[in-house]
Amino acid sequence: MSQAIPQYTEDDVRSLDWKEHIRTRPGMYIGKLGDGSHTEDGIDGLVKEGVDNCVDEFLMGAGKKIDISIEGKAVTVRDYGRGIPLGKVIDCVARINTGAKYDEGAFYRSVGLNGVGTKAVNALSQSFIVESFREGKVKKAEFEQGILIREHTLHTTKERPGTLIRFVPDPEMFKEYRFEPPLIEERLWRYAYLNRGLKLNFNGMVFSSDNGLRDLLENEVDEAKRYPIIHVVSDDIEYALTRTDAYGESYLSFVNGQYTIDGGTHQAAFREGALKAFKEFFNSDIEASDTRGGFFGAVLVRIHEPVFESQTKTRLGSTTVTKDGPTVRTWVVDFVRDTLVKFLHKNPKTAEAVRAKIKQNEKERRDLAGIKKLARERQKKANVHNKKLRDSKVHFNEPRSKRREETQLFITEGDSASGSLTKARDVETQAIFALKGKPLNCFGLSKKIVYQNEELNLLQHALGIEDGLDNLRYNQVIVATDADVDGMHIRLLLLTFFLQFFPELVRKGHLHILDTPLFRVRNKKKTLYCYDEQEKIAAVRKLGAKAEITRFKGLGEISPNEFAAFIGEEKRLEPVEIHKGMLVKDVLAYYMGKNTPQRREFITSNLVMEPVDLV
Repeated sequence: MSQAIPQYTEDDVRSLDWKEHIRTRPGMYIGKLGDGSHTEDGIDGLVKEGVDNCVDEFLMGAGKKIDISIEGKAVTVRDYGRGIPLGKVIDCVARINTGAKYDEGAFYRSVGLNGVGTKAVNALSQSFIVESFREGKVKKAEFEQGILIREHTLHTTKERPGTLIRFVPDPEMFKEYRFEPPLIEERLWRYAYLNRGLKLNFNGMVFSSDNGLRDLLENEVDEAKRYPIIHVVSDDIEYALTRTDAYGESYLSFVNGQYTIDGGTHQAAFREGALKAFKEFFNSDIEASDTRGGFFGAVLVRIHEPVFESQTKTRLGSTTVTKDGPTVRTWVVDFVRDTLVKFLHKNPKTAEAVRAKIKQNEKERRDLAGIKKLARERQKKANVHNKKLRDSKVHFNEPRSKRREETQLFITEGDSASGSLTKARDVETQAIFALKGKPLNCFGLSKKIVYQNEELNLLQHALGIEDGLDNLRYNQVIVATDADVDGMHIRLLLLTFFLQFFPELVRKGHLHILDTPLFRVRNKKKTLYCYDEQEKIAAVRKLGAKAEITRFKGLGEISPNEFAAFIGEEKRLEPVEIHKGMLVKDVLAYYMGKNTPQRREFITSNLVMEPVDLV
């Protein structure tokens, strides 16, 4: 039976003004909305956009201090730069595609180029105030949801030149949001490391750095370093690198102060330049993979008119440094290769430590060669003969795909759970990997065991991460296990696997835990799903004592129709994060090592039993 074609008339065509467009499609401007519990949530992005403009002033040599305060829901950001030209204050915060960043002379090394950031903050705020102090005068304007409600007359002031914005995020857009000081502090430290000489004051705390990326790596690298941090600085490019005994490689890359979590042109060129330097210095045809095991590096470039692949600026796509200059790739590769070779010549002890680590990586690679061959044969056989992976049509390693950011792999246990997920998923972007039994506890084991163990080998193959994250096939890797003792154990075993062998997957924010409801409470009119005991109590009180209560023993008991909601747009995901100062080896040793008495003592001393009252 043919489906009727819907009507398409002039009434279906709408033109949105700038405020409506931002509020209707906030993801285009600030990424996901979120609740503030993760550094990439839009609520944190509002603060970032305000600070970015202040940092741009610092980069132009105007203002070395930024004041940031958060009181309740209100955020205030004040710089001491040049101040917005007084006659353009309203245009700069409320007229799309308006700003000085189109003028290469006014902001030639800016993060933002399209004049959108502050306007997005304005449109997504319940209240927004801007003040510009300049030439002994002040201009002030007040907005609500991007709508101008009061324009103050120009008057004199003794305030130092600069710009102040104060805003309260709109609860219509950000539901149950909160500002997390530790996440904001982490971002402010990044600003300090990337802008030597800048001082940021946040709620009484001061953030500043004298050594830039060297300080950043000292703070970020928790494992023992194989050699002191190599740090090279010039006017428009800076990098730092070292090595640890951890598996994989880790990068922190930045453009004009913007953290490009997904890398891009400059990060790839930094990687290539380091490889060429090692080959040239050691006069050897070194395998690329041998130079990368345990590598931890950071790179910052400052370029004119950077081209990012999205408004959220997480990946650089620029091709040239300046309008008529060299490509970013050529510039970074040549600089890193030349300066790193010179450094190694001047520091023979560091050079020898570099050589020793490369030789160690080479030996491990050769030892694994035969095992990898057998593993690849097993992978081919698995692709033909079993159904472990129900793949998606779109993948994260397809940069031109419009839905690559939505790609997800759910790792679940057993056929029943994977069956329900498979029937409920979006086949375009969601894939399912079904585990067979409990994974191996790989704490303290070598990478060799990953290829020998069928489950772990097939899992890393499904993800495309055998040789690092370059070919990662899904943006979000989601552990979806039962909420019972066995499910929690499987979750811990998977976390151990990823943290030990692929920590960069965690550092880049790709690994998550899926929250699924423990209870279904329903009467004849309504059904409520509850994720913990307290939510169940509230649901029973709301629906009445005669409501039917179902305790889900496992994911396999949840029907595909119900699962569609739990893995759709409203799904609850808990990001797995490596926090500042967290020693991964120590954490894994405590939870997964052979220290049963200490764990038992911790559990018994922290176990709290409370009576439950449903009335």
